[in-house]
Amino acid sequence: MEFVVLLIIVGIMYLVLRFIFDFNMKKLKSLGENKELDELTKKYPNNIDICKYYLKKLNNESVNIEEDKDSNTTLFLVISNKIFIANLKDSYTRIQTIAHECLHSVQSKRLLWFNFVFSNIYLIYFFIVCALGVFRVLPYKMLFLSILILFGLVFYAVRVYLENDAMIKARFLAEDYMKELNISSQEEIERIVSSYDVINNIGIRCINFNLLSNVFFKIFVLLIIAIAF
Repeated sequence: MEFVVLLIIVGIMYLVLRFIFDFNMKKLKSLGENKELDELTKKYPNNIDICKYYLKKLNNESVNIEEDKDSNTTLFLVISNKIFIANLKDSYTRIQTIAHECLHSVQSKRLLWFNFVFSNIYLIYFFIVCALGVFRVLPYKMLFLSILILFGLVFYAVRVYLENDAMIKARFLAEDYMKELNISSQEEIERIVSSYDVINNIGIRCINFNLLSNVFFKIFVLLIIAIAF
């Protein structure tokens, strides 16, 4: 019975947080589509050159760079010390997106490695506990659920810090880059950066909620298993 009550509480909390964070991924994606701004940023160097510029500015030129035109995801992997750049050639958001990943590369290596290792431990723990629950060999269900919640809180706290830190600083790094290259007029730079501000305002909320959803999903699944088995 207690797991049913917890399931209801988790469901209500999820809906409340979704409302509070005003989660709207469709709106976020639509903000990244602006043909006029796309044209303004086409005159900037290619993505790899932009990335190299940022890394030099951040005194971190040891990072490897790879552009994957078949991918939609740009990310920094601490395990290989490499930035993977997606197919961003025609998007005005590329200047800030690349800045975001370059900033990840100079964040605390201790935190980055902890995030990588702990995220995998968290995922493995979740699958093992779920499997034990399905096969009815999970003792002390409430204890293992409590550990999962604790793992989720730690995962969320570390990941949110890393993402928010990079998102907030990327806007300023991108603005400095455009000013230093002096390719666009001040008015054009202000228009581009203003759009970045709007994207970040919604993007930070969406990323935070998305990470929370990841935690809530795992709790929800384990509660269902605890009730059913």
